[in-house]
Amino acid sequence: MVPTPAPSPKHSNSPGLSCNIVRSSSSSQFSEASDELPNNVGSVDQLDILPEECLSGDKDRPLRHVDELGEVSYYSLQPMLYSVVIILFVELVERFSFYGINYTQTSYLTGAYNRNWNADMEAVSASSYVSISVAVAYTTPFIGAFLADSLLGDYLTIFTGALGFYLPGLFLIALTTIPRMLGDKFNLHALKLGLLLLWPAGTGIVKSVVNVFGAKQFHPILQTSMIESYYVNFYMCINIGALVGGIVIPLIAQHNVTVAYFLPTCVLTLGVMIFAMGSTRYVKSKPKGSLFGKKHKSLQPTGDTIPLFVIFRISLLIIPFNIAYSQMATTFIVQGTVMEKGFGWIDAACMNNADALSVLFFGRVIGTHFYPALAKRGIKIPTTYKFAIGSTLGALAIAWALLVEYRIHKEYEATKEKISILWQAVSYVLIGSGEIFAVSAAYEVAFTASPPEKKALASAINLFCVGSLPNVICIMLYHACLREFV
Repeated sequence: MVPTPAPSPKHSNSPGLSCNIVRSSSSSQFSEASDELPNNVGSVDQLDILPEECLSGDKDRPLRHVDELGEVSYYSLQPMLYSVVIILFVELVERFSFYGINYTQTSYLTGAYNRNWNADMEAVSASSYVSISVAVAYTTPFIGAFLADSLLGDYLTIFTGALGFYLPGLFLIALTTIPRMLGDKFNLHALKLGLLLLWPAGTGIVKSVVNVFGAKQFHPILQTSMIESYYVNFYMCINIGALVGGIVIPLIAQHNVTVAYFLPTCVLTLGVMIFAMGSTRYVKSKPKGSLFGKKHKSLQPTGDTIPLFVIFRISLLIIPFNIAYSQMATTFIVQGTVMEKGFGWIDAACMNNADALSVLFFGRVIGTHFYPALAKRGIKIPTTYKFAIGSTLGALAIAWALLVEYRIHKEYEATKEKISILWQAVSYVLIGSGEIFAVSAAYEVAFTASPPEKKALASAINLFCVGSLPNVICIMLYHACLREFV
């Protein structure tokens, strides 16, 4: 049912003000009209200053928007509380599941959790498996982009990734932990199917779309200033999920890896159910055409967007930082396995939580104090500078890890003793602070600067540079440095 139009506000006839995206012969006319409208509409009082075509008359979703193809959408004044909070919860439990498995896979594959039932892999093989899995997870977002932008739309694509790939993959990985459940010998084929295909493919499909779907809950003209805060909250949810998953799963795995690996399956199932319950609250955009073919004639670029190839070139700048970031689930874990547990219970997998804590701390400090202080002075750090700062911090993290490696060997040669795993904390803190500058900026640029019909594809391009390419490079580095793993 189409809502009854609200009474015409006092500015309904103001020239140049419009929530209808109608392209004229000059794209600048569209930009000028949009610039005259507020971009932070979040209260009932602000509705009085809007033209009639921006209003729906719906009490729950009073803001109206007509896109380039004539599709009408209605938006809440408080999308964060109305619908986005559910999407953020889905991202939180997805990251809980992903990092809970990711942080413990190296230890699981090498037999650290069960000496009698495991894949019996050497450190370099286990690290390569984990890197391949992550590379697949950050390449399959292109599948998610195709499904979302061209075939199913964002909402159904999230369900496809979660129910068709992610949950079956988690379930299969968990089954491999049960002795003789899938055969008399450890079923490496089942593990490969779950670890290298189903689980990472589901991760990639969901991850490429969920952040875009959340951002689309905000009015594309009247609430654009809220999107930056959304991405800060989105990245905080990523790290809350990573923190909880990185604590709970490794601790349980030390006692019972089967229980530990079935927990993410149950938690993500709950998240998908809650996501489905919020269905009526979401703004669900229809696919806007072929992913790589001709686009609709009305979808012409404006000065506010940049070509996808430019986004790809910008995203390439984040690779150096993410090479350092990828070491947390691989070489840092290998290094931590030969170190003394902190306080008797903090093992190599648990140390990854120092990164999540670092992100939460520096995210608060930088987002609440540092950036606003610069803004008051009229200073805005360019995206490329943020990438450079992140890469520098990542390089310092690797340098510290090398110093720790030197200390491990020196201490063992002198006393035959292990050093505390807490020495690794500095590397994790440096990477966590680098994420605030580099990774969160990459997410925001991919959404805000991309054409409206290619949001999921831009997200996939960004994720490809964040996770896939860096991990391919890491695999080559592992084999080039094979002697160092012995």
